[in-house]
Amino acid sequence: MSRVDAERNRRHLVTVARGAFAADGLDLPTREIARRAGLGVATVYRHFPARADLLDAVLADQVAACEADLAGALAERDPWRAISRVVRGFAERQVSDRGLNEVILGTHAAGAAFAGQRRAHAGAVAGLVERAHAAGQLRAGVTVGDVRLVFFAIASLRVSSPEALPAAIRRLTDTLLAGLRAAAPGDAPAHGAVSPRTAVAPA
Repeated sequence: MSRVDAERNRRHLVTVARGAFAADGLDLPTREIARRAGLGVATVYRHFPARADLLDAVLADQVAACEADLAGALAERDPWRAISRVVRGFAERQVSDRGLNEVILGTHAAGAAFAGQRRAHAGAVAGLVERAHAAGQLRAGVTVGDVRLVFFAIASLRVSSPEALPAAIRRLTDTLLAGLRAAAPGDAPAHGAVSPRTAVAPA
């Protein structure tokens, strides 16, 4: 096989693996990647001797794109829009690329190769939370840990069919963001909510 053919096969494998991991998660077997690529398992291992090599090749560009999105949020002047942008970006990836979210959260072993990026991501989110508190846009007591719980809640959502996922993710994301945001002066309580001033302690 020529060097050109070998490089073509490598690029094809990375492209196929990226789509497969995005749709079905990072634990998809290597032989299934080979099948979808129309190549033999031996060809996969010739290009990527260890499974981690394939994962790193697939995830590197995506992690870089995620970092670019986060940089955009940090440049956002409005602190609430900045946090919303990060949360909604995570939610969109849960629909289109849940494998990347597993790396960002550190819930998959493949995330070990991107530990530095995860620490930077966590630090940036902490800064966004601090900014939003300073602007009075987050509920009192909301911590960066609470925002991280929002990510985990989105990542853990399970629905009956793939077709139902986008709408369910959007609804869940809206609900979770509403729980983080400080009420504006004069806002009425949400439907069914009990105002703290009218709440009655149980007998």
